[in-house]
Parts: sequence; structure tokens; C-alpha cells
Amino acid sequence: MAPIPLKQSTSSAQTLARGGVPETRGLIREAVRATAAATLASSPPIAPPAPTLQEDRIRAEVRFGPPVDAGLALVEPAPRVLCCEEIDGRRWNYVLDVEGPPGKSRRGPSVRVVPMQGPVAPLEELMSFVRSYVVPEGFPDSVTPSYVPYMTWRALKHFFGGAMGVFTTQTLLSSVGISKNRATSGAVAINWILKDGAGRVGKMLFARQGKKFDYDLKQLRFAGDLLMELGAGVELATAAFPQLFLPLACAANVAKNVGAVTSTSTRTPIYKAYAKGENIGDVTAKGECVGNIADLLGTGLCILISKRKPSLVASFTFLSCGYVFSAYQEVKSVVLNTLNRARFTVAVDSFLKTGHVPSLKEGNSKENIFRPPWSKHTSVVLGPRFFEAFQEPSSFLATQPLFEKERYMVTYNPSKDKIYALLKDQAKSDDILKAAFHAHVLLYFIRLSNANRALRKLGSSNQSKYDEPLLPSSVDFLSQVAESCKIVSSSYGIFKGKAAEQGWIMSDSLLNPGRARLFSANEC
Repeated sequence: MAPIPLKQSTSSAQTLARGGVPETRGLIREAVRATAAATLASSPPIAPPAPTLQEDRIRAEVRFGPPVDAGLALVEPAPRVLCCEEIDGRRWNYVLDVEGPPGKSRRGPSVRVVPMQGPVAPLEELMSFVRSYVVPEGFPDSVTPSYVPYMTWRALKHFFGGAMGVFTTQTLLSSVGISKNRATSGAVAINWILKDGAGRVGKMLFARQGKKFDYDLKQLRFAGDLLMELGAGVELATAAFPQLFLPLACAANVAKNVGAVTSTSTRTPIYKAYAKGENIGDVTAKGECVGNIADLLGTGLCILISKRKPSLVASFTFLSCGYVFSAYQEVKSVVLNTLNRARFTVAVDSFLKTGHVPSLKEGNSKENIFRPPWSKHTSVVLGPRFFEAFQEPSSFLATQPLFEKERYMVTYNPSKDKIYALLKDQAKSDDILKAAFHAHVLLYFIRLSNANRALRKLGSSNQSKYDEPLLPSSVDFLSQVAESCKIVSSSYGIFKGKAAEQGWIMSDSLLNPGRARLFSANEC
């Protein structure tokens, strides 16, 4: 029997269009679901279009990444490395960790640190800790190659110095007790204070030589080390003469404080020569740390040895020889790129004999450090007074025309056997360097002439070697001065160029010229 259609009024249709009551809405939903289910059951399913090979490959790459070989399909993909970091030769990789650390809730990708080396051995950690105290950062690239031998000899010198300090202190304390066995402790303290006060006075008096610490750094440094040893020897002498404790102790402290001023004043220029860049503070700090460590080691070892009461003379002799030898090697290992008088002499002599300017290391190794700056035994005087250079007016009048175009004059005084380079009032830095170069050229010619004269006299059997002086005559001297002017005009520029190629700094600031300047008669 066919279903009978239901007729609805206009009001009922409008009610259903607006949604109707809740019961009516429920009936409509059920009817729609039933109709949809029956339609799907009666019609065959429509298969989606088969994806093409290209689409299938793209979807696979999006979901699983790029395709891999069949043999590598089971290998776990390598983690993504963000960057690599290196500290003191050790490296770490920073890896993108997608899964996150195990046992913790994952909030997103994180960074994981993967060391590239195995765990550090305890001995290597200890050595790294020690290196952080005794060598500058970036070693060896942060310092010059000569830094290592210098610090080696410096440490050995401080080792012997620290060991010797034990003997000298024991001797001083014993001597002050013997010489003042009936004195109160206040008197002993006064003697000790007077001893230290005398040392401070000596330090202040020697500090006025300040500029010479720049001119002859190595010579003063070695002289200061010798004074330190002299002071230590005088301190040990108080054991033999306890009644002279105060004068001996004061003299010893003056010598040691003068040596300390020399060491302090020359320390910064030496460290500056080793620093590559703006790391002078780091180089200084590590150098002083090495010295203190060596000093403590020497002190501790000597304390152990002193308990066995060794011979005082033998111990002092051994330690003193070790200290002086180490101090000499320390100074010789210093490589400076500036030209003071000693290094300038080495450079010019090598240029005149071989045509080459020595390297920094060679020039410093040939520098004579046994000649103190106050020594008067020098063959070349730069910037002297007029009366020192010329004995008579005729020699000045004969030499003056040769230097009309120059801002200096070079002459030879046979009575003093010295070359004098006088500076005019317009002389600049390059003029002073040229005057010093000219003086060494003239000295070379005179020595060569004297050597030839001596050979001729030795080869002559008819003449005695004392028949005529080796000094050149005035005519020979003027001809040599004229010849030296020609050589200097053609070779001075070549010398400067070769010196600059070797790394030498051409400056007159360390030649220490005299303050005398010549004016023409019209300007007076």
C-alpha cells in the first residue's frame, strides 16, 4: 500500500523552514542520515584517480625526505650539524636535536653538543691549567720565536736567585744576632730598617739614569744582574765580619736595589719586543708568573739543602756561577728591532764588509753587552763639543768645505784615535743617522789603512816596526774623508733599504747623540 502523503498547512511549513520545534528537527536529521546510508549502500564506490609516478614520488619526499639507495635504506639519517666550535685545540659540534633529550617532555627542536674528541686525560687537564698561567694566550702565535729561550733562561736565573736568597737571609739574620747579642730586639729592628732605607736611597739615586735604560738596555740589564750578585756576596761577608753588619748590609742593599731598578726599568721594553699585537699586558703577567714560580722552586729546594748545613762558600760559588751564566744567556736571547749604538755598529760593519745588513737575530747576537753605557772607550762620538773634535783651526777649515751641503761634519782626531760626528743646528733625524753611518765608514777606511801600513812594515826587512807611526798623516786623512763622502752619498740609501727589509727600525732615538749643535759664524 503506497504511503499516503501528508498535507501541511502554511503555518506548519513555515515552522519547519525556521527549524520548528526540537522534536521535528530530530526527525529531519534521522531521515537525512537514513537516506544517505541507503544511497551509499546501493551505488558502487567511486575510486579516486590513481596518482601518477611523479606525484607519488613528490608525496614520498614530503613525508619521508629525499630518496636513498636501497642499501642505505635501513641506516639512520645523520643529524644536522649547525656549527663547529674549537677551544684550545678541542672541537665540539652543535647538532639539531629534533627528538629532544630522553625522559623529558619534547617542546620542539633543541641543540645538542657532541664532542669530537674523547675525554681529556687528567694529566692533559693539568698541563692545560699550568699553560694558562705561564704562557700568553694564543701561544706560540701571539709572541715572537725568541720568547721561549728568553723565558727559559729567565726562569733558570730566578731559580738560582731564589736559592741564593735563602743563604743570604740566614747569614744576615745570624750576623745581626751575633753582632748584637746583648742588644734588644728594638736595636736589631733599627739596624734592619736602616739597611732597607739605604737600599731605597740608592734606588732613587740610580733612577736618574732613566733614559739610558732605553739606549743600552741589554748592557744595563746585565750590569744590574752583576750588581745583584755583588750585593749577595757582600751579604754573605757579614758572616765573617758580624761586627760590621750595618755598613756591609747597607752596601749590599744599595747594590741589590740598583739591580732591581735596572730589572724593572728594562722589563717592559723586552716584553714589548716579544708581544705580537696588543697583548703586552698578557705577556708581562705570564713572564712574571714564570719568574715567581722558578723563584719559589729554588727557595724550597735550597731550604731542604740548607738543613744539611753545606759549605757556605761552595754553595755560593755554584749558585752565583749559575745565576750569572743564566743572566748572560737571558740577555743574549733578547731580540730587539731597534738600532742603538752597539747594534748600529754591527749593522754598518757587516754592510761595509759583506754588502749585507744582518738579520734581527744575527745583529742582536753580535751585540757586545759587556761594554756599559758609561764607558768612554768608544771609537765613534756622535754630537761632541767642538773642542773635542778639532785640535787646531786648520783641520776644521780644511774639513768644512767637504760638508757644506750636509747638516753634519765628520772628522778624525789622531791624538785621541776617535771619529767625531758633529751635528749642525738644522740636523734632523735622518741627518743624525747619516752622520753616524758616515763616521763608521770613515773609521773603517782608517782601520783598513792602518792595517795595510802595518803589513807593509812587517814585510819590510830594512825598516824597524817603530820607525813611523801607524796614524795617518793630515794629507792621508783629508783624502780619506773626501773618499768617505763619495761612498756615503752612494751607499747610505742602499743601507737604509736593506736595513728596512731585515725589519730594523731606523730611528735616531736610541743612538743617544750629544746635545751640542754647530751654528754658522753669521748666526752667532
